[in-house]
Amino acid sequence: MTGQPEPIALPLTAPVAARVFRALAILTLVLAASVAVGLAVGSQRIHPSSLFADSVSRTLFFRLRLPRVLMGLVIGASLAATGAALQALFRNPLADPYTLGVSGGGALGASIAIALGWSARVAGIPLVFIASFAGAMLAVTLVRTIARTGAMMLPGALLLSGVVVNLITAAGVLTIQYLTDPTSALRILRWLIGSLDVVGLEPVGRMLLILGPAWLVLLAFSKQLNLLAIDEDTAATLGVNVRRTETIVYALCALIVGVTVSAGGAIGFVGLVVPHAVRLMFGEDLRIVLPGSLLLGAAFLILADALARTAMPSGELPVGAITGLLGGPVFLWLLRRRQQYSTM
Repeated sequence: MTGQPEPIALPLTAPVAARVFRALAILTLVLAASVAVGLAVGSQRIHPSSLFADSVSRTLFFRLRLPRVLMGLVIGASLAATGAALQALFRNPLADPYTLGVSGGGALGASIAIALGWSARVAGIPLVFIASFAGAMLAVTLVRTIARTGAMMLPGALLLSGVVVNLITAAGVLTIQYLTDPTSALRILRWLIGSLDVVGLEPVGRMLLILGPAWLVLLAFSKQLNLLAIDEDTAATLGVNVRRTETIVYALCALIVGVTVSAGGAIGFVGLVVPHAVRLMFGEDLRIVLPGSLLLGAAFLILADALARTAMPSGELPVGAITGLLGGPVFLWLLRRRQQYSTM
C-alpha cells in the first residue's frame, strides 16, 4: 500500500470539469491573496500612492519587491508541480525533488560550474544552468535505477536511494566549497540555503521562457500520470506508452528543477507539502492535483518568503530555512502515517 487512496482515471465529463474549474478558481484566489501579502510586507512599508509620487518607493517596489514575489511564484509553482508529478510517477507519496536528491544533484552541478568559473553562455543559456540541469537529470536517473527491480519500483529503496544521493551531493558541495576560493564558496552557500533575492524583472523573464513551456507540457501529461499513479500495467492497458511517458516526465522534472536550483538554490520540501495539501482539499485526480499544485506552490513560497522577511526585526531569514522548518515535520508525519498504513 502507498498510504493514500488510489486515484481514479475519470473521463473529463461535465461534473469532473466543474470540479476542476472550482478547485482552480479557489486556488487562483489564494494565489492572488498571497501575491498581495508578498507585495505589502517588507522592511519598508510602501503605500500604493507613493508609487506615483516617490521615486525611491517606486524603485524599491519595481526593482526589488515585485521581482522577488514573482521569483517566489515561479520557483514555488515549479517545485510543487514537479513534486506532484514525481509522486504520481513513483507511486510514492513521499517523493519530491528534495527527498529524491534531484535538488541536491542540481546544486552539485551548479556548484561545480561556479567553482570552475563557468560564467559563459551557450546559445544564450548560462553554463551554470546547463550544469545544474545535468546534475538534476543524473540524480533522478540514479535514484530510479537503484529503486527499480525489473518492472517494480520499491518504495523503501526509492526513499533510501534519495537520501543517499542527497548525502553524496551534499558531501560533494562541501568538498568543492572547501577547495575553492572564498568568493565562489560564498556563492555556493547561497545554493545550499536557498534564496529569492533578485534585482529587476529580467531574470524572471528568462526563467519563464524555459519554465512556461515545460509547465504546459507537464500539465498535458496529467491524464497519463493519473493512470500511472494507479499501476503501470493498467496504464499500458489503457493506451499509455509507459516508458515514453516516464522518460519525458523525468526529463521535464530535471529541466524544471535545474532552472529553479540555478536561480533560487536548493529550496526543500515545497514539492512534498503542497501536493498533499491539494489532495486533502480536492481529491486524488491528477488533473486537479497538477495544476492545483502549480498554483498553491506559488502561493506557499510567496508566503514563506514574506515570513522570512518579517520574522526577524533586524534582518531576514533564508526562505529555504522557513520551508525546511515547515516541511520537515510534515515529512516525518507523512512517513509515520505511511508506516501505520503499511502495517494494516
